[in-house]
Formats: sequence, C-alpha cells, structure tokens
Amino acid sequence: MKIMPTLEGGLRIEVEDAGDWQLIKGITHDAVSCEESLANRLGNLIKDPAVAPDWREFIVPDLAEGFSVDLLYVASLIAAARVEAGGGPGPLWITRDDAFQWYSTLNQARLALEERFHFGPGEAIDPAALPPARRSAFLRSQFYCAIQSLLLEHVMR
Repeated sequence: MKIMPTLEGGLRIEVEDAGDWQLIKGITHDAVSCEESLANRLGNLIKDPAVAPDWREFIVPDLAEGFSVDLLYVASLIAAARVEAGGGPGPLWITRDDAFQWYSTLNQARLALEERFHFGPGEAIDPAALPPARRSAFLRSQFYCAIQSLLLEHVMR
C-alpha cells in the first residue's frame, strides 16, 4: 500500500491486494470495537453534577450521531472503492471534502484501540515484544495515526 498527496489537495491510497483492503476496512471495525460508544465514553468524563446531566441529554446524542454519520460515510467510500477495484489493486481517494469524515473515523478507531489496549505513549512500545493481538492493534493504531498526519499536512491545511 502506498499513500500519496494528489494535485487536487487530497490523498490517494494505492491498495495493492486483498490484505490492504482488509487493513483499510479495519478502520471502521476498530472504530466501533469498544463495548461503549465513544460519545458515551466522552460523556462519562464530565463529572460536574451541574453540567453532567445536560451533557448526557443534549451533547452525547449529537456526538453519537455525528460519529456514526462519519463512520458510515467512510465505510461507504471504502466499500465503493473496493468494489470498483474488484477486491484487487486499485485506488482509494480521500478528497478535501472527505477529509473531516476520514479524520473523525480514524480518530474514533485510534481512541477505541487505546481504550481496549491502553498503549499510552507509542514511542515507549516495542511492537516485537507484544503478543500478536496487541502488536496488530498497536501497528494499526500507528497506521491510522500516519494517515491522520498526512491528512493534516496535505489536505486539511
């Protein structure tokens, strides 16, 4: 897989095989892999009794809806690109118009992986020392972070 900026100000992910498609599809799977939704987890961080009930009633549902919309949007782009490529080599385009939804979905995936595996600061982790499931999750999180960095550097400026 190769990821490169486009002249139009987006990104092109050049998917090379079925394994790459599985990795890309994993973004949306990882984003919803926690037992509790990200919106609820964020709502639970609000501890002030004067604010918490309103936050949970008014903010959490809007956050949940926004997160879901972004996730479904990205999932549909991935599915359409995969069908277009016949499950084999082909491009996946991230345009300027798609950048926020991609960034949101990648962030949801990274936060869910952190919630499940508690990696903490990534620079202190030796992936080779991790058990296979944790290593895979850590490497996916790093991959998602790299795409987010490319989005910030080339698309969302």
